[in-house]
Amino acid sequence: MSLLVVLDHDRGTWSEANDEAMTAAHTLAADMGVQIDVALVGDGALDLSGQARAAGAAVVHVANHPMLTDFGPEAVGETIVQLIGAASPDAVMAVGTSRGNEILAQIAARMDLPFVANCMSVTPGDGAWSITRIQWGGSLLEDTTLVTDGPKLLTYGHHAVLAEAAPAPGAGIVEEFTPDLDGSLARTIVVDRDVQQAGVTLSTASVVVSGGRGVGSAEGFEQLEELADLLGGRVGCSRAVTNLGWRNHTDQVGQTGTRIAPEIYIATGISGAIQHWVGAMASKRILAINIDAEANMVVKADYAVIADLHKVVPAITAEIKRRKGL
Repeated sequence: MSLLVVLDHDRGTWSEANDEAMTAAHTLAADMGVQIDVALVGDGALDLSGQARAAGAAVVHVANHPMLTDFGPEAVGETIVQLIGAASPDAVMAVGTSRGNEILAQIAARMDLPFVANCMSVTPGDGAWSITRIQWGGSLLEDTTLVTDGPKLLTYGHHAVLAEAAPAPGAGIVEEFTPDLDGSLARTIVVDRDVQQAGVTLSTASVVVSGGRGVGSAEGFEQLEELADLLGGRVGCSRAVTNLGWRNHTDQVGQTGTRIAPEIYIATGISGAIQHWVGAMASKRILAINIDAEANMVVKADYAVIADLHKVVPAITAEIKRRKGL
């Protein structure tokens, strides 16, 4: 009896979402009374078996195939389906990143089983499981019941679980697995990449400084770039800004952009539509700078400055420079 956790990686680079996955898995496996097994698929997977063991995995299933050179939801989904057939886990889970949800959806479709996405809490039972999950982009929580004759399929909401160190390492027994994949599955595999910026990404930055329509222009973001650079962070933006062509979509924070969880999120000139709030609500602290005291972002922020961002941001930058002796 086991809980199978599908772990994510980028050609051998461990994803931070795996730490959330394993934290959630320890609680769920304890409630189920089973061990934690993990699945790592593709090039570089074997190199991560030690990290999986340290995170508490009893068995590390490492799947490889000439087709699995990079991420491909169809090929990975079929690989996990075949692994389920061989290992017979009681449940399969991942964290609900875009990759995690896509892979579990592939598994559910191929096995004709129900799949519950973006869970916050899961209570196993005899046959029926009680689950609370995030719906409508985080604007409400839904209580639901999962009943199925096959393995339970679910993902935990990204950032819904605070990652913690494993109470103890697992046995970490490595079992290699080679799936039988049809060539047609290669149609959705990443074959090339264009790296736009190295280093800290928007999703992993500890400080994010974002601007909305209130910034006024593409040139107005230069002051945000300067502040973010001083704080060692990244610059984000709202959807309105990308629609205006001031910033690239890769900088967008929101439900249809990037979900962030920095130590502090500085939102300047952003009204805080629900789609943007969904992407930013996992931030540890939020500072809103806006002339509108009733703006949604201001109301929900931990701290707010009701003033013109074009005066406040330069003042913050100047004070940081003074304290750094710049």
